[in-house]
Amino acid sequence: MRIALTGGAGFIGSHVAEAYLRAGHEVLIVDNLSTGQRANVPEGAELVRMDVTDPGLVELFTERRIEVVNHHAAQVSVSVSVADPLRDARDNVLGSLNVYEAARRSGVRRIILASSGGTVYGEVTDGPATEESPVQPFSPYGAAKVAAEQYLLAYSRLYGIEAVVLRYTNVYGPRQNPVAEAGVVAIFASCLLRGQQPTVYGDGEQTRDYVYVEDVAEANVLALQPHARGIYNCCTGRETSVNALLRMLQELLGSVQPPRFAPLRPGEIRRSVCSYARIARELGWFPRTPLPEGLQRTVKAFRSLQCCS
Repeated sequence: MRIALTGGAGFIGSHVAEAYLRAGHEVLIVDNLSTGQRANVPEGAELVRMDVTDPGLVELFTERRIEVVNHHAAQVSVSVSVADPLRDARDNVLGSLNVYEAARRSGVRRIILASSGGTVYGEVTDGPATEESPVQPFSPYGAAKVAAEQYLLAYSRLYGIEAVVLRYTNVYGPRQNPVAEAGVVAIFASCLLRGQQPTVYGDGEQTRDYVYVEDVAEANVLALQPHARGIYNCCTGRETSVNALLRMLQELLGSVQPPRFAPLRPGEIRRSVCSYARIARELGWFPRTPLPEGLQRTVKAFRSLQCCS
């Protein structure tokens, strides 16, 4: 298939690009490189530097005869969305809508959207959230993700575009940006490797569902199957506290650096965990990488980067 992948020079997108190439697909990466890096673009993929709000997307998709659009480009910071909700909406709502409209006008038959199971459900109270759980985002970021999902599903009903939404929980792994707040694994690992004190917001007992990036990339390959439709959680169904995560990383890195505690940030939720039953049943996807193994791989990658810098 000929696949256009927005945000393909970023952390998750670059792993998805690699997975598509391994599966034999042609990959066109569309990225403005505001946070993505050319070094992340895998050999065999083509990079076009372009923003998702650019009206030239429709011409690009038409010229390259794109069959599938995989939309990963986004503003990913909850804190930024709280401080500047208009910017967040421009990137994550209007940017998404421009991608969908370009896809419609160029004859794309399938759109896969990277969404956020970690934010759209809000506080999880009654066991892991399923795709049928109510959406009640606590942040503009989560609200924008819900809007992007609903626009895509509306385009599917209106125009017959095949729509797949993948709701990721907290994705981690090699190439994660230690600057972006969403990458707590990368932030902690980077701090500990430099001998710096990591910051824990709140009491550290808030939980998250950490899913390894290569498992997420495999979900994007399975989302190309003809019968894949609608919304799927992409997660592990296991929750880990921030304090427990930090202890695991300290052990892996042989660090005794204690954390500094700071007030919880606006828009943060206390508990996040999702169920992957539907994606397992319909697409045959399972989270194959246990957290200790995934953290070990991630730490190895960060050590390698440190040695090369």
